[in-house]
Amino acid sequence: MRVLVIGSGGREHALLLGLRRDPSVTDLHVAPGNAGTAAVATNHAVDVASGEAVVALARQVEADLVVIGPEVPLVLGVADALRKSGIATFGPSAEAARIEGSKAFAKDVMAAAGVRTAHAEVVDNPAKLDAALDRFGPTWVVKDDGLAAGKGVVVTADRAVARDHAAECLESGHPVLLESFLDGPEVSLFCLVDGENVVPLLPAQDHKRVGDNDTGPNTGGMGAYTPLPWLPDEMVTRIVDEVVKPVAAEMVRREVPFSGLLYAGLAIGADGPAVVEFNCRFGDPETQAVLALLESPLGEALNAVATGTLDQLPPLHWSDGAAVTVVVAAQNYPGTPRTGDVITGAGADGVLHAGTKRNDDGDIVSSGGRVLAVIGTGADLEQARAQAYERIAAIKLPGSHHRTDIGKAALEGRIAL
Repeated sequence: MRVLVIGSGGREHALLLGLRRDPSVTDLHVAPGNAGTAAVATNHAVDVASGEAVVALARQVEADLVVIGPEVPLVLGVADALRKSGIATFGPSAEAARIEGSKAFAKDVMAAAGVRTAHAEVVDNPAKLDAALDRFGPTWVVKDDGLAAGKGVVVTADRAVARDHAAECLESGHPVLLESFLDGPEVSLFCLVDGENVVPLLPAQDHKRVGDNDTGPNTGGMGAYTPLPWLPDEMVTRIVDEVVKPVAAEMVRREVPFSGLLYAGLAIGADGPAVVEFNCRFGDPETQAVLALLESPLGEALNAVATGTLDQLPPLHWSDGAAVTVVVAAQNYPGTPRTGDVITGAGADGVLHAGTKRNDDGDIVSSGGRVLAVIGTGADLEQARAQAYERIAAIKLPGSHHRTDIGKAALEGRIAL
C-alpha cells in the first residue's frame, strides 16, 4: 500500500510511524508534514483545505489510501472529493464531520440516540446571554459552537470569565453553547467506525490545561497516557454500547454514516459515561500514546475502515504496559507562541514533531505552539512516565514549557470512579 497522510502535527507523525511498522505499507507521503515527518515520509507542500489539491497529490503519488488527520479538511469536504475520485479514504464526509464541526448537531444526534450528555442551550444573540448564563452554574461550561482546535472551551466558577468568553465568541460571529457541568474523571475513547461497525482502541486520558495540577487556560492538550489503571474493562464496553454504537446507528439512520475515527470525550460519573464532546478524527496528543502500544498493522486497520470491510478486521493486539505522551510547548502557548527557536535533541527516539520546520541553515526550529510530543513506554505507568521525562530532559528549546504531572494522579491512585 502507498499511503498519503494529511496534516502537519504530532498526530500525523504518530500515524506515519505506526504505518511504517505495517509490512504492507511500502511508500509513505505526507502533506504538508513537518521537520520530523520528513525522516519517515516524503513531505509535500499542498493546501490541505483544498479537495482539488489533495486529490491531485493523491493521484500524483499513486496513493492507495489517504488518511486525513486534522478536522478542518474533513469539515471542508476533502474526504468527499477523494472518494468522488475513487480514492480509498480514512476520514468522514463533511456531513458526518459535523459531529465535531457543530456542537449543536452533535447534541441533536445524541438526543435522538438516547445518549447521556450535558444539558445544553445555544445562544446566538448577545441580548439573550445574561438570562441564559443565569440558568447555569455554579460551574459554567462555555463552548464556541464551531472548530476551535481544542481551545474554544472555558470551564469556570467565575461568571464574569464565562460571560467574557461567550461574548467574545458571539462578537466573532459564532453561536455559543452553554452546558451543565459533568462531574467524574474524563476519558478519551477512540473508535474505528464504519457505518454501524465499531472497534474501540485503548482508552486514554488527556490533560487539557496548560499548567500542573490542571491550572491555567485550556489548550489543545499538554499530554496523555494509556491505558487507564482506574478504568475497568467493562466501562469501555459500556461506552461502546451506550454511546458510540447508538450514535453510529443514528447517523446511519440519518443517511450520513460515519466512516473514520470517532473520538468520544466522556465524563464517567455515578450514573456511568456521559459525553463531553465528539471529534471526527484522531485526538492529539492521545494518538501518540495509543498508537505507541498498537501491535496490529495500522495500515490494515485504517484501510478496512476506508474500504468498508471493518467487520472483517481481525481483533486488535496491544503491547502490555503503558505509554505516556508529554507535550513540549513554545514560550507563551496557548497564547501567541514564540517561533523560530532552534531545537536540539529533537531527533532522539520517542520524540515526535508537531510544530517544527527547518530554517535556511538546515536547523530544526519551532513553528507552532505545541512543538514536540515526547513518548515514554514501559511495563507500567511509572516506567512510562520516567522514560518520557528522561527524554524531555535531553531536549533544549529556549523558553519552552511542559507539564511535569502527566499521568501522575493516576499513578498515585488519586483518580477513581
